[in-house]
Amino acid sequence: MNQALLAPSMMCVPQWRDAETIINELKQSGVSLLHVDVMDGSFVPNLMLGTEGVKQLREIGGLPLDVHLMIDRPEDKLAWFDFQPGEYVSIHAESTNHLQRALARIRDLGAHPMVALNPATPLCALEEVIADVDAILLMTVNPGYAGQALVPQTLKKIARLRAMLNDAGRPEVRIEVDGNVSFANAPAMRAAGADMFVCGTSSIFHAGGTIAQNTARFMRCLAEGEVRGA
Repeated sequence: MNQALLAPSMMCVPQWRDAETIINELKQSGVSLLHVDVMDGSFVPNLMLGTEGVKQLREIGGLPLDVHLMIDRPEDKLAWFDFQPGEYVSIHAESTNHLQRALARIRDLGAHPMVALNPATPLCALEEVIADVDAILLMTVNPGYAGQALVPQTLKKIARLRAMLNDAGRPEVRIEVDGNVSFANAPAMRAAGADMFVCGTSSIFHAGGTIAQNTARFMRCLAEGEVRGA
């Protein structure tokens, strides 16, 4: 298995909380990335973080960003975000007619290109771009809102994607999961082959513990999944 990376969802941080303090707590807890959702109100029925918000998080964060673009025609807007080396950028296969071109542009900008798939989008949408990605984001809920229940069939989809990548000779390509990545669901996701985890209110930001306590608990859940998947 690839080493697990945790990417706390900044959408789940209450807007009245001090973002710098929260990010410092996340860094001290050992997370790897900050997951940033960008929504345009068209591709998904919600609005979240524009270009300035992304740049501000980068300035105060001190951690690489994991930018999830839930926007129509992302290939026309990539230059707006000033992506940096080491950052991950995911675009939805459903959002563009020019997926390979958009992925190549992300790599040209110095970031890791990713494809995101909605729960009902089949894995065959990836067949012609496996060579062009460093990671794939599988939505395990329908995108747009936090706090949804897991779409149960996505667990088998993770395992099928891991087999697909292995068969293509690309076992190093990461699988990110996003949506109800909870303490309860994380072991099964890890066992199926996921290695990037978007953590929100059902894990790292759970009301039942501090960020440090919840992160440690989540890592124990992933270790349980590694045993299952061995």
